[in-house]
Amino acid sequence: MKDTLDAKKIDLLRDIPDMIPVLREFYEGWTVRVFNREQHECRNYLSPNRRSFYKILLVTKGIGVFTTGLKTYYLDEPTIIFIHPNDIISWKNITPGEVGGYYILFKRDFIEKHPLLKTAIEKYGLFTEKDKRVIKLPPDKSSTLENFFERMKQEEIEGGAYNEDAIQAYIQLVLVESVRGAQWVEPQSVSDEFNHIHQFFDLLEKETSSINFRNPIRLKTAKEFASSLAVHPNYLNALLKKHTGENVSTHIRNRILEEAKVLLLQTDWSLSDIGFSIGFSDQPNFSQFFKKATGTTPAEFRKHHSTTPYSHL
Repeated sequence: MKDTLDAKKIDLLRDIPDMIPVLREFYEGWTVRVFNREQHECRNYLSPNRRSFYKILLVTKGIGVFTTGLKTYYLDEPTIIFIHPNDIISWKNITPGEVGGYYILFKRDFIEKHPLLKTAIEKYGLFTEKDKRVIKLPPDKSSTLENFFERMKQEEIEGGAYNEDAIQAYIQLVLVESVRGAQWVEPQSVSDEFNHIHQFFDLLEKETSSINFRNPIRLKTAKEFASSLAVHPNYLNALLKKHTGENVSTHIRNRILEEAKVLLLQTDWSLSDIGFSIGFSDQPNFSQFFKKATGTTPAEFRKHHSTTPYSHL
């Protein structure tokens, strides 16, 4: 199992152009999307940042390793997985040429628009109770669920006035069918290396997800993060480089940049307040950092995206 997890580098979700990136979702106009896994390349990826969407993954064919938090699942039979927006997850595809199933992404706004769906999600606890996230499916149930996903995909393709109403109804059916006689999958142990990776991303997320100009980011350097995790900076750097291709400082910088973009789009804070909250003592340094990374200034970025109809997402 350890060899499987450590086999090769995994990509970050935001860096895979043909999947839903973490940041792009904030200013693209969708609330629910359905994907056929046979038509979309099944890549190895790590998603360490909070997302604004829930995900249900139906695996009907192929073998993979799914990790959520510190729980790892080796999947070699039909399985359905429920993923909360705040979960730190990874996926390793063991059989790239053998892929089957679907996945659906839906945003919090989609749930709020459909109270019956919200009630069902709360009732069954598949996204919130950690021991209920992964369910093994017998052939008949796998076929039934695949049919629900096929119908959701068809509703998405055809569109129409009530297509989202139909999709949310099918999601409720997926929830009901999944919990009926559910065979919960037992997790396997995670390697020490992946344990440290999870701890780093968990700490990075905690540091960045609640920052504001009254509570600025506390840890900003590789040395500070390594110290908080009680490991040597060189070890942490080597570990992140091995599994993601980027060192600790690059992950910190990219995560701070992502948070800056979100704050620019979702708040009316001044540039000085945003810069201070993510660790810059003055606005010029923040603007220089942002422009070097994106090619545009924070003010230009905010102005451009504030003209789009989805800037409030």
